[in-house]
Amino acid sequence: MKTSKGLLIGFWIATLLFALQMGFTAFAQLRLPQVAAAFARLGFPAWFRVELACAKFLGLAVLLLPMAPARLKEWAYCGFAITLASAVIAHLAIGEGVAAWGWAAGTGVLWALSYFFWRRLQASSAVRVARAAEPHYGSVASGASIQSAEPS
Repeated sequence: MKTSKGLLIGFWIATLLFALQMGFTAFAQLRLPQVAAAFARLGFPAWFRVELACAKFLGLAVLLLPMAPARLKEWAYCGFAITLASAVIAHLAIGEGVAAWGWAAGTGVLWALSYFFWRRLQASSAVRVARAAEPHYGSVASGASIQSAEPS
């Protein structure tokens, strides 16, 4: 089974848009004073903002590097899901409107698309590996040559 070109294109578009958005937020958390003020307004300590930005950069590296192990990518996706859900909850908890939590929700949609396409690519890859491992009955390299070599 060949991986669909559309599936691959969909994955990279969603993942790159997600990475751009998360990369920008991580940069903003480290450099922009208004973002630091927003974290303080939400009740988070200053060190958490720095820790979160570093974790985002590490997670993005895992998602974007093709040679990263699938299990590590799963954990990165999980971490991003928790981060995005927590952002929405934090803004709602202090009564902020859609202007505050809408970006986290929109980024969550990009996360969901990226994860959906990645899981589909993983499934098509697993099918391809399983089919390659199946024995090819009737070929000379399989049971036919073994049977003729056995004593009668």
